[in-house]
Formats: sequence, structure tokens, C-alpha cells
Amino acid sequence: MADEHRAAENGELAVTRSDVDGVTVLGLRGEIDCDTVGALARAMPPADPTAGSRVVVDLSGVTFMDSSGINALIAAHQVTRAARGWLRLAGLRDSVRRTVELVGLDTLATCHPTVREAIAA
Repeated sequence: MADEHRAAENGELAVTRSDVDGVTVLGLRGEIDCDTVGALARAMPPADPTAGSRVVVDLSGVTFMDSSGINALIAAHQVTRAARGWLRLAGLRDSVRRTVELVGLDTLATCHPTVREAIAA
């Protein structure tokens, strides 16, 4: 946990990955931009068309996201959908929510206040 906080303080992106009831939950902390987006892309689970990919991205710890992050989340949506699954976003801060809404990402991936609500939806 200390490494996550240190990464966020340095403008980097820390990613945790867990499984909750068969749903992959990616917890992000820090900034998502062209220098850090690779960490998000590497954390995405491989698509499994036989099982479906269900992914919740917890953005509650994200302080900034540019078009690199938007593009990565759109790609993740496309991969999960092709695998008969879904991508949901949780915990968006106001600045990140505005970016997501401005580009219409919220029409592809539903947004929820918490990870728990995203999993249950």
C-alpha cells in the first residue's frame, strides 16, 4: 500500500488488481496520461470469450486523466464486449467524470459511485 501512495504522489499511476465474485477490479491511484497509461493497459485481464470478461475500474484515486486514459478505457470496453462481458467505472472524481462525460465514455461504460455498486449493477 505504501508503494501505491508514493507512486500517486510522484504523478505516476499505481494499479492494484483483485477478483471479487468473478469480477476483475482494477484500483487506480495517481494520474493517467501518456507516460503512465501502460500500467493500466498491462493490468487489464486477457479477454476470455468462453467466460466473458467482467471488469470494474475504480477511478476514485485518479486525480487526472487525459485522452490516453480515455483511449485505454475505450479499448478495454471493446475487448470486454467482444468477449461477451462488460466494463464498468466506479468512484469518478468530478474532474475525471467531466472528461469521461465530455467524450461520451459514460455511454459505453456505465459509471457508479462505488465498486460495490458497479459489481452489483
